[in-house]
Amino acid sequence: MENKNIIITGTSRGIGYELALQFADAGHQVLAISRKTPQTLIENPNITCLSVDLSNEEDLQQVDKFIDSTWKKVDVIIHNAGSLLHKPFDQITTKEFEDIYKVNVFGVAALTRICIPYLYKGSHVVTISSMGGIQGSMKFAGLAAYSSSKGAVITLSELLAEEYKEKGIAFNVLALGAVQTEMLQEAFPGYEAPISAKEMADYIFNFGLTGNKYYNGKVLQVSSTTP
Repeated sequence: MENKNIIITGTSRGIGYELALQFADAGHQVLAISRKTPQTLIENPNITCLSVDLSNEEDLQQVDKFIDSTWKKVDVIIHNAGSLLHKPFDQITTKEFEDIYKVNVFGVAALTRICIPYLYKGSHVVTISSMGGIQGSMKFAGLAAYSSSKGAVITLSELLAEEYKEKGIAFNVLALGAVQTEMLQEAFPGYEAPISAKEMADYIFNFGLTGNKYYNGKVLQVSSTTP
């Protein structure tokens, strides 16, 4: 398989971190985007790290400059970054709600918009959502902002798949169940998931490279447990 240019967000820990290393170790070029940058990623010759706050559109201009000056094209985007708020609905402020959406929805939209000129027939945009964003799935108290934002990016991806299907750009969503990450512990303290971040990264790695051959505008539920 030819080496590809892969953009991954949320690479400071968990699934995003494991994905960045896996793609780089397989010989692909990785643009790792996160607010904090682990030294192990910086030292990898196949990884370029950008310190970017996805809620800040000025920060995102760094991505445009890098692609335009270095890559010229993008093969795969994995929107993995996510912001979580675990709080009773009647205690959530408007600003807190907005902050979650700025990362989980507006950040996904803004980064995709920046990358559109560099996407081509065969490019694949994968958004990592949550089972909490699936209509009709079990919901959990305290996750109103997070789960509703994850539902919003599902609909956004379906719309973009339709809008760009003539150009051959695929947009798909993976709605994840419980994965053993720091974010899971923030939402469900003490809960132990049956799947590790590395194991889920294995699945997303393969889906990112080949899923667009079989799917476009689809939401795949990747969950073995609830939560």
